[in-house]
Amino acid sequence: MHTKQTVRYICEFYPSGRSYYYKQEYITHDSWQNLDSVAWSAPRPIRKKTFLKREKEGYTTEYRHHEQPPAVILPFRRRLEA
Repeated sequence: MHTKQTVRYICEFYPSGRSYYYKQEYITHDSWQNLDSVAWSAPRPIRKKTFLKREKEGYTTEYRHHEQPPAVILPFRRRLEA
């Protein structure tokens, strides 16, 4: 079980209006005494309801805003068969 110090909840906003919610836990690959083996786990998707509940309970939360431009669509000419 993780404590408030070893877990964080992330909300990512995109220009399209979509938002995604994740949970990350502080884990070790060897032992807690070996600081080189301590890292954040891969983000795991969670529901918005869970994110808001944990935020209210006082867990660490992060809001990330992505300002990526929309993809550029390149027109390709069709090749004629000979």
